[in-house]
Amino acid sequence: MPSIDNYRGIIPAISCPFTPDHRIDEPALRRLATWLAGHDGVVAVMTNGHTGEVFSLTPAERAEVTRIVADELKGALPVVSSIVCEGLAEAAEHARAAQAAGAKALDVMPPHHWLRFGFTSGHALAYFEAIHKAAPELDLVCHVYPAWTRASYSSQLLADLARLPYVQAFKVGQRDMNKYARDIQAIRDADPSKAILTCHDEYLLASMVQGVDGALVGFATFIPQLIIDLWNAVKAGDLRQAQAIQAVITPLKDAVYGGGEPTGEAHARMKTGMYLAGVLDSDTVRPPTEAPNEREMQALRDAVAQAGLLRR
Repeated sequence: MPSIDNYRGIIPAISCPFTPDHRIDEPALRRLATWLAGHDGVVAVMTNGHTGEVFSLTPAERAEVTRIVADELKGALPVVSSIVCEGLAEAAEHARAAQAAGAKALDVMPPHHWLRFGFTSGHALAYFEAIHKAAPELDLVCHVYPAWTRASYSSQLLADLARLPYVQAFKVGQRDMNKYARDIQAIRDADPSKAILTCHDEYLLASMVQGVDGALVGFATFIPQLIIDLWNAVKAGDLRQAQAIQAVITPLKDAVYGGGEPTGEAHARMKTGMYLAGVLDSDTVRPPTEAPNEREMQALRDAVAQAGLLRR
């Protein structure tokens, strides 16, 4: 299994297919991982993100998803596995399990009790340190939450994290473009070698032109080639071409995200879009996430057809 030499490019946060009785569909997950890895420009695959319905998975299932994808992609692409925990001991356990399952890096989401109670910079630094000590051979990716949440990192904290040798990349999703620009500059000033990846699925072009190194997005599990093409146009400085590609992406984005930020139901709509495009053979989601209604289904069908991707 290759290590991650750099994080520059497109990293899809993989969806997790389920059987009709809501078990992990291993054959479908393997097919999806192989399909994603077949796209030139995809540099890694991330498991257990929000797109992978991580909150519906048990700790053992999270490790199993990583094991399946890492086994399928060994020798081809490395796997990043998200850590979604509440405390230091639990995070350490998940880090060790992900490492044993074959992950080469860990995406560190903020503990979700921070969304209610807030946190200090010391809390964040201790959290990253605990995860690093549990799996010292793995790089860490800092997952930056929206600016409007109480789990948002300050520019100073991001700079402090960038100076840690084991933090190698930042998945930035501030949803506030002023803070986004300030945070990118703070990371660059602290250590310009660290990779910065947009996770603004719902406005890719606007976030890509801010001097980032690629994208780590769930949307790339659905339309990897369009996102790769968009990124290549941005890198080439071809704004006209980038705008044309974004014009194809926008109806898909609107049908999936409904003009807002990613949600559980948005991930369900994306699964349905993947089903309509022939990427998945089933769009089953785990309760309480709800499948698209009839109106949403028609919007998805229209958007997928408009992009020339409709297969069902």
